[in-house]
Amino acid sequence: MILKFTKKWTGLAVLGAAALVLSGCTSTEADTAAVDEGSADENTSEESSAAASDQSMVVVVKLTGIGWFDRMEEGVVAFAERTGIDARQDGGDDASPEKQVAIVQNLIAQNPTAIGVVPNSIEAMETVLGEAQAAGIIVVGHEAVGMQNADAVIEAFDNTWYGEQIMDNLAQCMEEEGEYVQFVGGYTAQSHMQWVEGALASQTANYPGMTLVEEPIESKEDETVAYERAKEILAKYPNIKGFQGSAGTDVAGIGRAVQEAGLQDSVCVMGTSIPSVSTKYLEDGSIDKIFFWDPALAGEAQLAIAQILADGGTISAGTDLGIEGYNSLSQLDGFDNVWVGEAAVIVDADNASQYPF
Repeated sequence: MILKFTKKWTGLAVLGAAALVLSGCTSTEADTAAVDEGSADENTSEESSAAASDQSMVVVVKLTGIGWFDRMEEGVVAFAERTGIDARQDGGDDASPEKQVAIVQNLIAQNPTAIGVVPNSIEAMETVLGEAQAAGIIVVGHEAVGMQNADAVIEAFDNTWYGEQIMDNLAQCMEEEGEYVQFVGGYTAQSHMQWVEGALASQTANYPGMTLVEEPIESKEDETVAYERAKEILAKYPNIKGFQGSAGTDVAGIGRAVQEAGLQDSVCVMGTSIPSVSTKYLEDGSIDKIFFWDPALAGEAQLAIAQILADGGTISAGTDLGIEGYNSLSQLDGFDNVWVGEAAVIVDADNASQYPF
């Protein structure tokens, strides 16, 4: 039997929004200046509001109808309400790169100010996103490190680092020994592949007693597929001790298979998910820990960058989007257009209730 540990994720700084400090004036001359400045601010606000009402933005996600992207849509709606910009979310009914391409092609004809995209396949999207840019449309990617035809890519964190954190926790749970497998939503999902590659590199360097027994297993971003694949793995490898999931639905499917097999106390399950999808499995240990960033804030972050660019601004080191976890962006080494925040979260059964989504 494997003893399961709870480890706090150290080294994370999830930054809050910056506070605005106002200083009062005391002299009559200063009061007059303040009134004039206030009038200017009011006019600027009206102009900004008018400009915002002329803008339209669409975030195209991997697929609709799953908890992860339902949550992202909440952020898109919140951004629209806060800014007055016409912003909405779109996506296919499955994780098909072809459907994403078709959606973007249709959007180009509508000529929005900006398109945000969470790609199922970066390679499949490059041509159509190039067409969008040629049409004067701003393109912002998410989970899209390496995307060429994007004005900016915003990531919640460095993807290799994220995979390393999952591996550190999985290794501790497995007592640094035994067989494990990795799941990805799709082989073309660049961020998923970076997470498992980062985890594998960390395991190879730091946990020689652990063994990866399969190439990454593709779940098609489908909980039922993940469940069926996990059952197959449990049958094929009766001594399996660990699972790493990447798609938001992976660990729920894996956890269900582990729960049905009664292996909660001997198999470690960790990976990307959100509490609303995985809490019932966290409660009995069928899932040990989940790792994520708030999709709603990521949705807002994509649109906030698009707004800055649409208004003629630029993104640079230290840019504050005014969104929790994205208050001081860093440029990812080796990429001109990739910016990262500090928005990672780790959850187990003890703190899942703190994240009501």
